[in-house]
Amino acid sequence: MAEEKAKVEVEETTATAEVKEEVTTQQDPKEFLESFDWDKYEEGIEKVDDSKLSEFEKLVEENFVDTADEEVVKGKVVHMTDREAIIDINAKSEGVISLNEFRYNPDLKVGDKVEVLIDIREDKTGQLVLSHRKARTIMAWDRVNAAHDKEEIVTGFVKCRTKGGMIVDVFGIEAFLPGSQIDVKPIRDYDQYVGKTMEFKVVKINHEFKNVVVSHKALIEADIEEQKKEIIGQLEKGQVLEGIVKNVTSYGVFIDLGGVDGLIHITDLSWSRINHPNEVVELDQKLNVVILDFDDNKSRIQLGLKQLEKHPWDALGDEIKIGDKVKGKVVVIADYGAFIEVAEGVEGLIHVSEMSWSTHLRSAQDFVKVGDEIEAVVLTLDREDRKMSLGIKQLTPDPWTDITSKYPVGSKHKGIVRNFTNFGVFVEMEEGIDGLIYISDLSWTKKIKHPSEFVTVGDTLEVEVLELDVEGRKLSLGHKQTTENPWDKYSKEFAEGTVHKAAIAEVVDKGATVNFNEDIVGFVPSRHMEKEDGKKLVKGEEVDFKIIEFNKDFKRVVASHTAIFREQEERNVRSAKKRSTSSDEAAPTLGDANAQLQALKDKMEADSKK
Repeated sequence: MAEEKAKVEVEETTATAEVKEEVTTQQDPKEFLESFDWDKYEEGIEKVDDSKLSEFEKLVEENFVDTADEEVVKGKVVHMTDREAIIDINAKSEGVISLNEFRYNPDLKVGDKVEVLIDIREDKTGQLVLSHRKARTIMAWDRVNAAHDKEEIVTGFVKCRTKGGMIVDVFGIEAFLPGSQIDVKPIRDYDQYVGKTMEFKVVKINHEFKNVVVSHKALIEADIEEQKKEIIGQLEKGQVLEGIVKNVTSYGVFIDLGGVDGLIHITDLSWSRINHPNEVVELDQKLNVVILDFDDNKSRIQLGLKQLEKHPWDALGDEIKIGDKVKGKVVVIADYGAFIEVAEGVEGLIHVSEMSWSTHLRSAQDFVKVGDEIEAVVLTLDREDRKMSLGIKQLTPDPWTDITSKYPVGSKHKGIVRNFTNFGVFVEMEEGIDGLIYISDLSWTKKIKHPSEFVTVGDTLEVEVLELDVEGRKLSLGHKQTTENPWDKYSKEFAEGTVHKAAIAEVVDKGATVNFNEDIVGFVPSRHMEKEDGKKLVKGEEVDFKIIEFNKDFKRVVASHTAIFREQEERNVRSAKKRSTSSDEAAPTLGDANAQLQALKDKMEADSKK
């Protein structure tokens, strides 16, 4: 500090001496003051001319760089070691970059110019540290964004496969190439593109996640669109074209007609039924197709393959006629029947009603399955409409031909319960012969609301033939008729006026029920439930009942407990009256009259309750 201060003082003294010398040389003080340079006097230095300052600033700007952050500058390789490259960027010092950042450029040499980014202005040793990798990344993003905005074509290197597509190196950035954007046709072998340099178009940039999506398909779509317009303009129905199988689905095949896609539906591939289109065609196969139809703008083209061949019905021999036996394979089964292929492309339908003589319809799957080789009889044949109906039950005799001898009215047999309805039960006597038992013919005594209360499907049931309609193929059966009607013997045992002892089973709104035995259930009206003491009978109470009504046809039994003691009262009244009339013909008293009136009243009530 002392040395610097002494130096300043020397400079000031020198400047003062120079001023004094200049003053002494001047003769006019006024002129001296007007021309005196006060800046030079105060600063102790000579003022630099403005033109010289501008020239100096220009030289600095041309030869030195501003070391601002995130700014890419050009540098020159001035020296190389085994591990580093020394780069001159015209700064205060030279920068250092690891050679690892130049692995993509093994030919790097002294004198090459490279793009760098100032990473560290001064490290611990005061060295300027630069980054070529970061500079490349920044410049690459600028180039990618510019290419996206200007829709320019870029060149990229396909590095490897990834899920759903490929990884492409574009300007040093890893971009994603979706599988659907590689080509206009589906790609089955992605590996064939690995290691290739291709042209792309940047279609999407995600600045937040630094993602870039490129497309090669977009470059060729324009050319294909022109070809497509030319082809579409020439399309006509019935025209035969050559195409390549582009894609195979479960419902059809897509055909590439040279930039235009058409669909062959599975039903238009072959005259024969097929389960999947790959049974007829395969990928990349060349074949001729015919145009069947297309929409107004021809964007949806319907093609056909089988139409190029003669229809199998046209080749069907004239020797086949109604009544003939034919052999075929079951190709389709539906609920209503099965389709049989009797010749390639020629099918006949066997309706489920023609599979068995049984009138109880079942599913076609109960008789045949897909792939079965069966024999059938031709029932109808329409060559114009190309329809044929077949039958297999006709191969066996009709069981109804001798039905009168096998199942005469009154005969008893055993059958299997096959089905229920609300009104009865269907019983199979044998294959092809079913009979109906109405619900009223199931039991003599039980009141059945639904047949399921009495039998189950699969039960073996004894039946009696009640009616037989040969023309209508109807058989009426009965089950209760196979046993004696118990109501015939009960008509005497439970005749009107008989008395039976039983307990009240259930009390209902208008009376109660009484179980006289396992078959007879009697009904007791409310007015007939009154006991001698005036109280009503209750559930479980066991007393004597008098049968006041018995109807065998309607299985109706009505009983009364009140009638028992009322009848005794009537007898007592009649006995008293008889004694009074056999007396000395005494004049009737008021009490006699009351007794007679009461007896008459009881008799009338008893009659009304019957």
